[in-house]
Amino acid sequence: MSTLTLWIVIAFCIGYLCIALESVTRVNKAAIALLMCVVCWTLLMVDPASFYPTIAADGVVHRVAEAIEHHLGDAAGTLFFLMGAMTIVEIVDSNGGFNFVRDSLKTSSKRKLMWRMAFMTFFLSAILDNLTTSIVMIMVLRKLVQNKEDRLLYAALVVISANSGGAFSPIGDVTTIMLWIKGVITTQGVITEIFIPSLISMVIPAFIISLYLKGNFDKEQNQPKTTASQFTQAQRTAIFWLGVGGLVFVPIFKTITHLPPFMGILLVLGILWTVTEIFHYNTDEHDTMAKRVSDIMSKIDLSTIMFFLGILMAVAVLQEVGVLTALGKSLDDIFQGNHYLVTGIIGVLSSIVDNVPLVAGCMGMYPVEAAGDMAVDGIFWQLLAYCAGVGGSMLIIGSAAGVVVMGLEKITFGWYMKRISWIVFVGYIAGILYYWMEKNVLGF
Repeated sequence: MSTLTLWIVIAFCIGYLCIALESVTRVNKAAIALLMCVVCWTLLMVDPASFYPTIAADGVVHRVAEAIEHHLGDAAGTLFFLMGAMTIVEIVDSNGGFNFVRDSLKTSSKRKLMWRMAFMTFFLSAILDNLTTSIVMIMVLRKLVQNKEDRLLYAALVVISANSGGAFSPIGDVTTIMLWIKGVITTQGVITEIFIPSLISMVIPAFIISLYLKGNFDKEQNQPKTTASQFTQAQRTAIFWLGVGGLVFVPIFKTITHLPPFMGILLVLGILWTVTEIFHYNTDEHDTMAKRVSDIMSKIDLSTIMFFLGILMAVAVLQEVGVLTALGKSLDDIFQGNHYLVTGIIGVLSSIVDNVPLVAGCMGMYPVEAAGDMAVDGIFWQLLAYCAGVGGSMLIIGSAAGVVVMGLEKITFGWYMKRISWIVFVGYIAGILYYWMEKNVLGF
């Protein structure tokens, strides 16, 4: 490893550490990711010829520019997909499309509510995404459970169910979106082979947590309250099915047209936008302006988008200088190609640091092969989707869903680690064992 490459790695590691310690430094991780990206690319430009020895000196700068444009194009597909999906969910939520979620959870039994929330979060997360689903479910939970101690257990289960549900869907988690857009997993492959391991990783922790919940709620404590809306029930239902149905349609659109997934998202967004504008014709002017898509788009968390941009482009530098390839070879040598062990460790690491750069790094470390475990829908890539998604639940800071719920419900790191982490680990290992059985015993 050259001195310059070492400096790039050091800059990346310092930035990565600052991102992991965001709660300590109190500096937004998006700012750190952008700085890390620019610093790493700038260091590469100190002596670009050393990284491209076969290219003439006068063509090196042009080669770096081409590399940036190539990696930026790959990142843009993911970013536009996320922005479109986030906007669609905001439209549905702002116009009362998720009211049915609250109404369908109505029950006086604590354990019944827990199981209903677990399964609804699990399947909604696969359709929407784990971050958005967590926010929606926590908002519903606040209306249904008043006792703080009970609500913390429900909130922890929301994190677990959301991450498990996102792991088996190509649009359920940022990491699966990245793997799907990259083409290393397919919709059919990840759903058919990762669904049951993901379900196991949710059901086992849910069963254990249910043992802490006994009895019924006080009368009227968790009865849903109606909220005023200028849309009719039929209009809210139409918005829900257009939004959620549209998200489900995106993988089908990609299969039919062979266009990038973000094109399907833009199609759904355009249709939903048009329909809501028509619905707003006969509503109050103030309500119309507050709920219009142009206003809703201002609520999208752009700092999250900037974070992903910075991370993906910073990882691209490591890929360009050959660090990721060398690291992948080293892991293979150490663990002798045991993909269950490698991805299992990656999953545990994803609970400590963000899973986005981990998965981005793995995509750069390991090449896609024509056949075998590293082929499209191979064991390695499917396990990576499972482990990076489910493993993030082991610590409250291990996933975007966990961080959001931590902030909304004021869950402490220590409480989660003491009460929940071991429960998640049991489900995590059980899911991996079942996947091993699929491949080696059941013959899937």
